[in-house]
Amino acid sequence: MEERDSVERRLRQLEREVAVLRGQDEARGPGLRKRAAWGIGDLPFYEIAIGPDPAHGEWRGHAKAVIAVGDMATGVVAIGGLARGLIAIGGLAAGVVTVGGLSVGVLCAVGGLAIGSAALGGGAIGGVAVGGAAAGYYACGAAAAGRYVVDVERRDPPAVEFFERYGLTIPGS
Repeated sequence: MEERDSVERRLRQLEREVAVLRGQDEARGPGLRKRAAWGIGDLPFYEIAIGPDPAHGEWRGHAKAVIAVGDMATGVVAIGGLARGLIAIGGLAAGVVTVGGLSVGVLCAVGGLAIGSAALGGGAIGGVAVGGAAAGYYACGAAAAGRYVVDVERRDPPAVEFFERYGLTIPGS
């Protein structure tokens, strides 16, 4: 009899936990899926994939389109938590021109940590780097390292000339 009471108590506890978990899923809401009926080749013009889609076994939405918006997005223009594309905007962005928390761009990167040919961010690494901490051939920041540098301790004339030519005003120049 004591074992049965223990099993019933455990069953009631599990039912309460399942109810809480279901409530969390409902509060989170169903995932959103939209896709253009037309596109270029096999790639739809736009796709939006946000949140879980239990019917297809997806916990995150992965959008793949010319214009992709999703938890993970891949496209010519990609916007999402993880964004990959020619133009990528997201928490983690990778592509040609990127904006993100961690931004890796072949041509240009802007973000908290930016890595690219031209990089602008709190931390910037690139051929031309501007940021709080910057490392590059031309580097400008509070702490900078590179061939030609403008920082609190160093003001290389070629770096000052370069950055001023492209509109960055260097105090004390």
